[in-house]
Amino acid sequence: MGSKRSLSLTSLQKAVILIFLILIVDQVIKIWVKTTMCIGDSHTIFPNWFFIHFTENEGMAYGMKLGGSSGKLILSVFRIIAVILIGWWLYRLTKQKAHMGLIVCVAMIFAGAMGNIIDSAFYGLIFSESSFMQVATLFPKGGGYAGFLYGKVVDMLYFPIIETHYPQWIPGLGGQEFIFFSPVFNISDSSITTGVILLLIFQKKFFTKKEVPAGNTAEDK
Repeated sequence: MGSKRSLSLTSLQKAVILIFLILIVDQVIKIWVKTTMCIGDSHTIFPNWFFIHFTENEGMAYGMKLGGSSGKLILSVFRIIAVILIGWWLYRLTKQKAHMGLIVCVAMIFAGAMGNIIDSAFYGLIFSESSFMQVATLFPKGGGYAGFLYGKVVDMLYFPIIETHYPQWIPGLGGQEFIFFSPVFNISDSSITTGVILLLIFQKKFFTKKEVPAGNTAEDK
């Protein structure tokens, strides 16, 4: 019995393993894209609906922006504060023996936020500038392209599932190109989105308090 207990992982250990797996996959793909592709380069994974398309995001997830260098700094600091709070919440959930599904969702959100913070905090220091004509270099001799917290987030996942044009009868949009889904994003973005969606779908299950069997009290445990 004792050996089985020693081999089993705690919920905190499982969360940490999940976080590291997401971060490793996220960073390996980003570094590969950054060091082998120019801005705008694409690789077709599945024709017409899945591409690796290199772009860099100076702001928020899915290509949204918060203007200027001051906006970039505010966003980076906000991300760090958010990660600290999410990490504290995750730790509390593991200690309170919360539903494992809830712990997994929060771990995914934490990992996604961490993945993009790594880009913002360090990519400007360790990479040269990517351009439409030049592939970035890791640890360039002249130093990186930006300071601490001013790095750009690497995006590459592109799913233009539907490419068509708006009907001519729509005022202001008639004849213009319509793409669904047009944002370019990364593993960190998808990890955050998946965690949030699962939280919303299963919130009743995750946040239902466990009933204590009759006769059992906190002291019994």
